[in-house]
Amino acid sequence: MHNGPLSRSQRWRVARIHGGPWAILTAFTAAEAYGITGWEREGAHLLVPGGTRLRGACPVPVVHHRHGTGTIRQNARKGVEYLPDALIRAGATFTGPRPACGLLAASVQQRKVDPNELTRALRQAPRTRHRAVLLAAVADIAGGSEALSEIDFVRLCRRHRLPEPIRQRVRREPSGQRRYVDASWRRKDGRLVVAEVDGALHLVARRWWEDQLRQNELALADALVLRFLSVVIRTEEQLVADQLRRALRVN
Repeated sequence: MHNGPLSRSQRWRVARIHGGPWAILTAFTAAEAYGITGWEREGAHLLVPGGTRLRGACPVPVVHHRHGTGTIRQNARKGVEYLPDALIRAGATFTGPRPACGLLAASVQQRKVDPNELTRALRQAPRTRHRAVLLAAVADIAGGSEALSEIDFVRLCRRHRLPEPIRQRVRREPSGQRRYVDASWRRKDGRLVVAEVDGALHLVARRWWEDQLRQNELALADALVLRFLSVVIRTEEQLVADQLRRALRVN
């Protein structure tokens, strides 16, 4: 007889027993089983076939995800869904795309999954919630931000008849380090306005820390700095355009 509280792995085992012979770990629980940190959930997320009759009351809180007749990829040794598929399933539980992008960015930064694997998983799941935004975010994470989010930003400026910015201007900080500014304008009153376009990888804590220090240097030089996540540029275009218009003092 087991005495004391159950470990995480024991709780997952109990949940799977109650979920039936075909139940496997998925979503946030699978991510934790693969070693991804910062996205843990108290209950167990289980993937079960559609129509599964669940067993009696489970002592572990369980979130059930049901699948159809398609092939389910899994890690046979652990009884865990294939990580890219599990991450996409977890991301689809969010009502908005931002935290979903953050989860994928963290998974890549922690070196648990390759962006190309996430792209393939998304392409094989055409009905996934937030799919278009997640595909663009994964491209950002893989290093394509200049080709995607920054181009999206310039197109946004053109659509809303805003002045086109100077892109990738080089700025030297007091430390002597050269840094690039994503987009900038010089207002009629002489003040520099800067817009930084942050790809999905900037959602991760370490990058966010660096971004704050960089923004401080710009503020100390009396620049007006606006920051936009690439996800926001794609999903809240009017809000971005309105803030830019106010910053640039244009009608």
